[in-house]
Amino acid sequence: MEANANHLPNGEAAAAVLDSPTNPMVTPLLTDLYQYTMAYAYWKGGKHNDRAVFDLYFRRNPFGGEYTIFAGLEECIKFIANFKMNEGEISFIRQSLSGSCEDGFFDYLRELDCSEVEAYAIPEGSVVFPKVPLMRIEGPVAVVQLLETPLLNLVNFASLVATNAARHRFVAGKSKMLLEFGLRRAQGPDGAITASKYCYIGGFDATSNVAAGRLFGIPLRGTHSHAFVSSFMSPDEIIEKSLKSADGSTICEDFVSLVQTWLNKIKAVQWSKSSNGDTNHSELTAFTSYALAFPDNFLALVDTYDVMRSGIPNFCAVALALNDLGYKAGGIRLDSGDLAYLSSEARKFFQSIEKEFCIPGFGKTNITASNDLNEETLDALNKQGHEVDSYGIGTYLVTCYSQAALGCVFKLVEINGEPRIKLSEDVSKVSIPCKKRSYRLYGKEGYPLVDIMTRENEPIPKVGERILCRHPFNESKRAFVVPQKVDDLLKCYWPGTSGNFLAVLKMLEAGPVIRVRSGPSFSIHCFQAVNITKLDIVCFMEGKPRVELPSLNETRERCINQLEQMRPDHMRRLNPTPYKVSVSAKLYDFIHFLWLNEAPVGELQ
Repeated sequence: MEANANHLPNGEAAAAVLDSPTNPMVTPLLTDLYQYTMAYAYWKGGKHNDRAVFDLYFRRNPFGGEYTIFAGLEECIKFIANFKMNEGEISFIRQSLSGSCEDGFFDYLRELDCSEVEAYAIPEGSVVFPKVPLMRIEGPVAVVQLLETPLLNLVNFASLVATNAARHRFVAGKSKMLLEFGLRRAQGPDGAITASKYCYIGGFDATSNVAAGRLFGIPLRGTHSHAFVSSFMSPDEIIEKSLKSADGSTICEDFVSLVQTWLNKIKAVQWSKSSNGDTNHSELTAFTSYALAFPDNFLALVDTYDVMRSGIPNFCAVALALNDLGYKAGGIRLDSGDLAYLSSEARKFFQSIEKEFCIPGFGKTNITASNDLNEETLDALNKQGHEVDSYGIGTYLVTCYSQAALGCVFKLVEINGEPRIKLSEDVSKVSIPCKKRSYRLYGKEGYPLVDIMTRENEPIPKVGERILCRHPFNESKRAFVVPQKVDDLLKCYWPGTSGNFLAVLKMLEAGPVIRVRSGPSFSIHCFQAVNITKLDIVCFMEGKPRVELPSLNETRERCINQLEQMRPDHMRRLNPTPYKVSVSAKLYDFIHFLWLNEAPVGELQ
């Protein structure tokens, strides 16, 4: 019986099934030069295999808010799983470093991978807070340092734009459709693809980005531009005028005339703003042509000339003609002007059409708004009152216009079992030392109350048992919490691979093996036996289980659910209540003990 990749233990399974990162530029060279100079210095000094623990976290929530969405984890794990340097990359590193670097270092790079690295993380799509490690990376210090810059690059923007999307969703409300339209304004192709993916995780419903739709399965939306409308001059340009009904039973031989008939009916009623003048004929031609191309998905951009005197009546004429043939128009898009007023007036027009011509549901025709929207615009529209159903948001969303970066950092917290701390005159930059575990404690109402970090060997907080939560650096800020639910935040997504596992498989070919045991160093014990297969070995492997990476839709659903669990005062746009991040009493004491030990003592002269 052959071992299936899904049954392989630890990272062997991951390596067998995980694709490379989405962006082919994410390679071991996507890093800062000083990572390689440090790696050489570690190697030269014989420290490259020292066991190190690093925390990846951020210090402050973005956009003046009190929460952040963690994103980018899947790409990080794919990068770790596929970390391997080719000869061309090694040759370039040789050229880039000092000529005094020994050849043995490049032989070391040639064999380097992440088989001895372990990666723990909060699940992607989670609501997260400052100081709490998003990822904990353990492994030989040289290779983990080489992971630092790529991991920061993959997490920083992803989390920032996912948070920006979540904030837009919160302001818009659950019932509105949010469309990401940022491709043309994004910072390059990678910025656009990344934004599309993580805006979807953050709560957007669809994207205009066709490449992102193909890569990630994100729903696509889009109709036409002002150029399409203004490219038409007269109805004579429409060559094929026939249109088959939705059920295929009949054919309208002259759809253009049917549209004109409906326009005349609309102009004949007293409430129509087009009753005293003509609408723009080239616009009507463009709408008609588009409807002939997409009768089952007709959505018109109505602000090329005049929204209420031309765009809306022309749209309604085409929509009513489509209705005669069994089609339902998709709606309109407003891309300029007073969106609150225009959407309200358009809604009244649609409702009047429904009442006048007895067209059930026409009054609820979808209204989409675009035009450089942002959080503030959405908030203002809510206060003014509007009738917008969907928003197309681009520039301010994908560029994260109000904040350039999240500011994640990657700090050493332990080396060879010895906790380390980074000190600073700015207390917010003091790191929290040692390998830690992180938990989220929930109250009686189901809301998260506090995140708490403990030393790795401390007991897990228990439901119903009181625990002291302390501010990491402020002695007076502390509180007892009796949790009604406890979430262990850090999960193992990459447990490392047994360096000897492939050797064991080779041994099978040479002779039988009865047992393989895998400990921290994955040592192998072999005994004489018969008829032991690869799958039997797998069953005896005792390595740490690996959490499977979820699908994009599962991550999006997690994000939505986590946001719904948050207390409303933590979520509000203005003056949100800070969420509490704490440490256990033992970790608090240890932080300050280590701080005093490491800080130089001054002397007054």
